[in-house]
Amino acid sequence: MKAPRLPRWMGKFAPTGLYARSLIIIIAPMVLLQTVVSVVFMERHWATVTQRLSTAVVRDISAIIDAIETFPQDPDFSQITRIARDKLDLNILVLPPEPLPAPAPRPFFNILDGILSEEITRQIDRPFWIDTVGDSRLVEIRILLDEHMLRVYARRNSAYASNTHIFIVWMVGTSLVLILIAVLFLRNQIRPIQKLAEAAESFGRGQPLPADFRVRGAREVRRAALTFLQMRDRIERQIEQRTQMLNGVSHDLRTVLTRFRLQLAFFSDSEDRRELERDTDEMQRMLEGYLAFAKGEAGEEVGLLDLEPVLSKFETEAGLKGSRFSFELSGDPVVRVRPDGFTRLVTNVVSNAMRYGETVRVRARHEGRWLTITVEDDGPGIAPEQREDAFKPFMRLDDARNIDDGGTGLGLAIARDIARSHGGDIRLSASELGGLKAEIRIPA
Repeated sequence: MKAPRLPRWMGKFAPTGLYARSLIIIIAPMVLLQTVVSVVFMERHWATVTQRLSTAVVRDISAIIDAIETFPQDPDFSQITRIARDKLDLNILVLPPEPLPAPAPRPFFNILDGILSEEITRQIDRPFWIDTVGDSRLVEIRILLDEHMLRVYARRNSAYASNTHIFIVWMVGTSLVLILIAVLFLRNQIRPIQKLAEAAESFGRGQPLPADFRVRGAREVRRAALTFLQMRDRIERQIEQRTQMLNGVSHDLRTVLTRFRLQLAFFSDSEDRRELERDTDEMQRMLEGYLAFAKGEAGEEVGLLDLEPVLSKFETEAGLKGSRFSFELSGDPVVRVRPDGFTRLVTNVVSNAMRYGETVRVRARHEGRWLTITVEDDGPGIAPEQREDAFKPFMRLDDARNIDDGGTGLGLAIARDIARSHGGDIRLSASELGGLKAEIRIPA
């Protein structure tokens, strides 16, 4: 059964980091729960309490109206006013009849206005006017009687559940505390995963493990870290064994070639001797190329390299060959790479361009943590369907764009191997000059 996938529009806005996604997984249900609780509370508790309080206040006002109409002999209704103030907590004024003010605009969100109006209509059923917006502590109610105008001032908290904000404050406060705890907890849980990713990236670039890396975190993270360390040890042992084997093979083969050269020295100068010497030199070049590709540059330590002298040397070489060479360098010219390996990488790519093009243009851009070098020429180029084949070892294309000086077909293969050992890659495309464009991109 496939796991459900997010819609595309949600995927565009969703964070990519594990830390941010974990926070969303924790915070989103919490916010949803708090929203549902708030809506239910507002709908049930707040409205119900306000309904009951408003009903009680309107009932008291209705009793006052009955008293006014039952005892009209009191000219100023002083006793009724006193009873309302002392017993019912209402301030009333019995005035001569006058027209009611125009209805005040209702606020956008105020359940008191609606509930109080409904209760006055239900219990008293007289023309009335209310003001719940003016003084925040009082509610003014005017009711038009047969021979009088009754003006009532009631405390807002007597008719309205005004302490509801305390619940909201506690709910929001506890949510913030829970979110803070979740953030601190997740940081401690995500940090080992981030350190493991940094260690894997450093190992992929041939750099030592970070000084603060150690096995920690949850059980699954510890297991992944231990597995990574075991894998790293196996790879390093394999590289060490391969290096030792290749050193032995290199020593033995060079010994044989040296004997060939010594034996050829005793031959008389002839065309056959010169032919054998050329074959021996060709074998030497091929041997060096094979060993360089097999050994790679993994054993070299990472250091600082200044790109300017590396690129400047090609100007002299281009002058000797009668070709045109230019380079442009932007950003910090000093990069952190394996100096010998990276120099060979650039040399292979630039030499390949100079071999088949009369004009070569190099642009190096070092921005942030990425170094991008583009090498363009006006040579014959490589067909799009053959560009990936150009990186295959010993592959010879029609235009021989990937063949190095020894004719082994390893020039671009070695270059890509070095680039990938630095955590980057090389891409081939069409050049604006009409030939081939090689783009080197590595973290540096």
